Amino acid sequence: MSYDKVSQANEIIVGTKQSVKALLNNDVKEIVIAEDADDRVVQKVVQTAEQKQVPLIKVESMKKLGKACGIEVGAAAVAIIR
Repeated sequence: MSYDKVSQANEIIVGTKQSVKALLNNDVKEIVIAEDADDRVVQKVVQTAEQKQVPLIKVESMKKLGKACGIEVGAAAVAIIR
């Protein structure tokens, strides 16, 4: 499951702006997006991931994704670093 992948990753970046920055620097192995996040919020991450041909995984819940990252709030996007 993708939540496990996030929680077991050595290094992650949480948040849309930081994920886009990491994508532009070619540091990202995979992107995880929460399906319940607002499309406008994650649009830039999705576009950049597609441009950079980075695999994009969708999960159901921002809250569960945040929990997998070890934070108390929801996460719309997480970048798994190489």
